[in-house]
Amino acid sequence: MLHGGAAPFDADMQPRLLLVDDEPRLLASLHELLRDRGYHLVTASSGSEALAQLSRLRFDLVLLDLRLPDIGGHEIMDFINAKQIDADVIVMSGEVGIDAAIGAVKRGAYDYLRKPYSREELLKTVANALAQRRLKLENERIAQQLENSEKMYRYLVDSSPDIIYTLNHEGRFTFVNDRASQLLGYTREELIGKHYSVVVHEEDLERARYVFNERRSDDRASRNVELRLKCRTGSGHERTFNNTLMTIALNSIGMHVPDHDVKKHEFFGTYGVARDITDRKRAEELISYQAYHDILTDLPNRILFKDRLGLALIQAKRKGTELAVMFIDLDRFKLVNDTLGHVKGDELLQQAALRLKECLRRGDTLARQGGDEFTIVLPELRDRADACMVADKFLECLHQPFDLDGHQVHISASIGIAIYPGDGETIDELLRHADIAMYQVKGLGKNGHSFYHASMQDVSTQKIELERSLRNALENDELEMYYQPQIDVVTGRIVGAEGLMRWNHPQRGLLSAGEFLPFAEENGLMLPISDWMIGALCRDMLKWNQAATGPVRLSLNVSPQYLDRGDFFEKMRGALARYGIAPAQIEVEITENICIRNPQYAIEQLNKLCQLGVSVAIDDFGTGYSSLSYLHRFPIHTIKIDQSFVKEIHDEHGHYPVILAIISIARGLGMNLVAEGVETEAQARYLEANGCATMQGYLYYRPIALPDFIGALRGQAGGQGAVAIQA
Repeated sequence: MLHGGAAPFDADMQPRLLLVDDEPRLLASLHELLRDRGYHLVTASSGSEALAQLSRLRFDLVLLDLRLPDIGGHEIMDFINAKQIDADVIVMSGEVGIDAAIGAVKRGAYDYLRKPYSREELLKTVANALAQRRLKLENERIAQQLENSEKMYRYLVDSSPDIIYTLNHEGRFTFVNDRASQLLGYTREELIGKHYSVVVHEEDLERARYVFNERRSDDRASRNVELRLKCRTGSGHERTFNNTLMTIALNSIGMHVPDHDVKKHEFFGTYGVARDITDRKRAEELISYQAYHDILTDLPNRILFKDRLGLALIQAKRKGTELAVMFIDLDRFKLVNDTLGHVKGDELLQQAALRLKECLRRGDTLARQGGDEFTIVLPELRDRADACMVADKFLECLHQPFDLDGHQVHISASIGIAIYPGDGETIDELLRHADIAMYQVKGLGKNGHSFYHASMQDVSTQKIELERSLRNALENDELEMYYQPQIDVVTGRIVGAEGLMRWNHPQRGLLSAGEFLPFAEENGLMLPISDWMIGALCRDMLKWNQAATGPVRLSLNVSPQYLDRGDFFEKMRGALARYGIAPAQIEVEITENICIRNPQYAIEQLNKLCQLGVSVAIDDFGTGYSSLSYLHRFPIHTIKIDQSFVKEIHDEHGHYPVILAIISIARGLGMNLVAEGVETEAQARYLEANGCATMQGYLYYRPIALPDFIGALRGQAGGQGAVAIQA
């Protein structure tokens, strides 16, 4: 311990010596002898003076006479030891007895010189004492540095985020840092001396044997070997480690002791660093899972489905068995999605996926292709009856209503089935043919299943050709508007007409709207076709206005796509201005499944039309989900009674509450009323008797071309009417 906080001995500083002797002549002689030798000298002629100097200053060496008049030299040494003064002592004494020397040595004297001593002996003793002190202090400094370095190394090792360990040549732990306890749950004492196998997962022991017994210390040593280590939590939790082995020289792996006699290095263990990569592995597994699964339904996606189908095909070919591929499309899903919104649509898909999964056999794979389409592979098929049974289960499970937060929704499915190897031997062939079979079901009314047949390929080819021809129909002026007159049954006069789009196909003749407009919607052609319709109607109106004795109103049944995506208001306003048509002659029809994806935009466009003078009618009223809410949200002026309700009228004296309710709503809200699909006298009389006076249907007129419609207008004295366009 350094007295008084004094600095330790430094070779660049003069050593300070305390000379103590009560004989002035000897003290002066001693001072003279040591002067000019690089020492800082301080003298004391008594014991009390020596104690005062020792208390005030730091000394490296004390030359002490034992026999002093007040305090003896032994007492001064006791003071030095008691105060832990860091100073060496050389005793100079004229005592001839052995006790004085023994007492000095016991008290830690560096040396004992008997008086009279020689000059050389004293100088050599002083030099040796200072040299030894210098070495001692240097050793202490080095030891302190080593201790600090070891503390720093241990701090770094124990603070490392990785497990750092050493093993002996038997593979037993000789050192582990604190991280091992934190990650594995074992204390250091529990691991030291244990074989590494106690913490290695049983399935990884063979690989661990090479890593934990690594003897190489060059670039060939084990790097980035992944192992699973067992934690002591007891929960079965395992962590994965990236094990990189290194030597004690920080860069190599095997630890060796050099043997200079045989010029070899004896292996005595390994040094390693194990990095915990559990979170990284989990993230990689999650990314991999998401890459092959649909996030919404948690089903395999099309990539994983094709992979599993490929494996199933290999097995089927090897075993000579059949397998089935199904393509499922949910019927009415788009209507639900548009009406209730995408959130409810997603919930419906999730519920439908769960129901379909419950119908699967062991080994079957259900995947989501996208949208409302699902695919299924049924391996090891015994016969087609197995596929029929599974398809029937699908249809049955989907038949039950779905509850979407209080909304009861009914859907069905169209299922196409292709059988390997008869319907195709490749993944793409089977999927394409199952898809074609599914569209066959849709064309026959949906809600069923059908096996692929080669004849369906011709139908599919016809659809492709129809799509191609439809794209050319606009350029070739093949589209035409037909009109079905509307009758005021009180006067018997034509008060309007509902127009229907027709396609004069070069090979197939006259096609109705239902035969080609679905293809237009699927293939993005509704916008240009709707643009053509607005122009055609305005041109036709110029002609029938010349034939009619009064103004005739026109209702446009606008496609949801057109109202949602097209600049409908601007185009309509521009066309009316260009052809000089009065806005009051126009009535825009919307259906209950109008594009609800962006209802506010639709309402804004319709309100603009109303401000312009155009009126709005709701078509197919009562057949959808949100009839009454539409009457409040949209600016409705006319309600059209759907023909599905009109067909139920068989007796003019019967009771048909739905019809009466619709008529009552229109009357209560002060709206116009038009009945569609009137085909019998009983229907006409019942409607008229209960308050509906405007009708259209085969009882009066079929849809007719423009010249015939103009002829019908000229054939009556006059009147007002409404013409509706059903595209």
